[in-house]
Amino acid sequence: MTDTQTVKKRKFGEGFFGVLQRVGRAFMLPIALLPIAGLLLGVGASFTNEATLEAYNLLGIMGPGTVPYTVFSLLASVGTVIFDNLPLLFAMGVALGMAENEKATATLSAAIAFFVMHKTISTLLDISGKLAEGAMPEGTVANVVGIPSLQMGVFGGILVGLGVAWLHNRFYKIKLPTVISFFGGTRFVPIISTLAYILVGVLMFFLWPFVQTGIYALGDLVLRSGYAGTLIYGFIERILIPFGLHHVFYLPFWQTGVGGSAMIDGVMVYGAQNIFFAELASPNTTRFSVEACRFMSGKFPLMIFGLPGAALAMYTCARPEKRKVAGGLLLSAALTSMLTGITEPIEFTFLFVAPILYVIHSVLAGLAYMLMHLLGVGVGMTFSGGLIDLTLFGILQGNEKTNWLMIPLVGVAYFIVYFLLFRFLIRRRDYATPGREEGEEEVKLYTRADYNEKKNAQKSDGDNATSQLILEGLGGTENIVTLDCCATRLRVTVKDEDLVLDDVLKASGARGVIRRGGGVQVVYGPQVSVIKSELEDYIKTL
Repeated sequence: MTDTQTVKKRKFGEGFFGVLQRVGRAFMLPIALLPIAGLLLGVGASFTNEATLEAYNLLGIMGPGTVPYTVFSLLASVGTVIFDNLPLLFAMGVALGMAENEKATATLSAAIAFFVMHKTISTLLDISGKLAEGAMPEGTVANVVGIPSLQMGVFGGILVGLGVAWLHNRFYKIKLPTVISFFGGTRFVPIISTLAYILVGVLMFFLWPFVQTGIYALGDLVLRSGYAGTLIYGFIERILIPFGLHHVFYLPFWQTGVGGSAMIDGVMVYGAQNIFFAELASPNTTRFSVEACRFMSGKFPLMIFGLPGAALAMYTCARPEKRKVAGGLLLSAALTSMLTGITEPIEFTFLFVAPILYVIHSVLAGLAYMLMHLLGVGVGMTFSGGLIDLTLFGILQGNEKTNWLMIPLVGVAYFIVYFLLFRFLIRRRDYATPGREEGEEEVKLYTRADYNEKKNAQKSDGDNATSQLILEGLGGTENIVTLDCCATRLRVTVKDEDLVLDDVLKASGARGVIRRGGGVQVVYGPQVSVIKSELEDYIKTL
């Protein structure tokens, strides 16, 4: 292979990784809606379920016809409407996340293209007589934002979002002849998107039934893989987190036929999370689907018990003179994991000092998913897997419907295993986890209070030291192509990866830096959205 071929091959692989990273980042926008939607639906459905009210002797004051019942019914309805329209939200969210500039235009164009594509499909189905009852296989046709169309789920939304983003990035600066120049620039994007997605709708009318067949076959294969398949799913989902690609992996299981299907109240529902929330909203549910929840329940023993056990192990391994500082930092990270399911502050703490610990953690994650499946646990989630989700979707629903009591039983064992195993390996291999650094080197993990104190000090001094450090570490303004963030990481696409300085970024408070193919992820923790906003404001002043 020639040097030129080698460079081209490397660039293709790196570019592909960069695109996947941007797609995963774009998925975070609609996924971020799930906690509030799940909270509304969980609370609303719990306190309008007559069996639950009767079990807690609340029928007299909260039963049908009362004011509380009306309020909780409203909450359940509002939560449901978000889950019912996720494909449209994904279309808009992915376009917003993938657009390089003029993001508002891309978002509006995605909504228009989504309606156009499904209306085109609907018209062709009607003309061909396929909307008649029994003309199409059960579950292949659905009502999409009021339009009878093919059941494409979030795949349809992602298809629109990615396509419109590509059209937008290519044409939003287009210059047309003087006579029609009014329609140039950003005004051209919704026009070209409309025309393009008429053609996409026609193509999907003929192609999507075959895609559906493939998706359902894959879903059947996954479901027939049994406990081994659940273990592999859990391992892959966790091992992809350092690369920022876990959203790309688990989303098809949660939102499409890959994660299975179920008939609920006369409606065929596809996707593990969709099945769970449809069952949650149904008054006829007596037991949540374990087959659907197998793709979610495994997170609870990890987030609530396992990782706090690892945090305790790191604390006990800290040097005596640094144990107090390390304890405060690790306690904050452990509570974040337990309550909200945001685990990266702990995971990245040991990922960068001892990658083998992360591999072991991923294996244990796979086992947790398998054990929850094996024990028949039917607890779903929004996206976190912390105590909030466990309370809403497990405890409040009752053990008969969820078998949630197995979670703390397995969780206690996981806490012990994580604690003993991590403490043994940290001491045996002398890993430099927080508090074990030599000399006066500062413990790497920062709390929100530390960050706020630092930020306030910067404001009082009238400077932007942190933003300046981050910008320097990223190679300067000219080196930044796109700038965004997820729950814990600053996600940046750069022109020249060689200009990125890891030591400078870590000096700004970063816990780690991941880079590949022009895609750079800088790990800061839950306060990253504030860091991103301040960095953008700082860049505007330059």
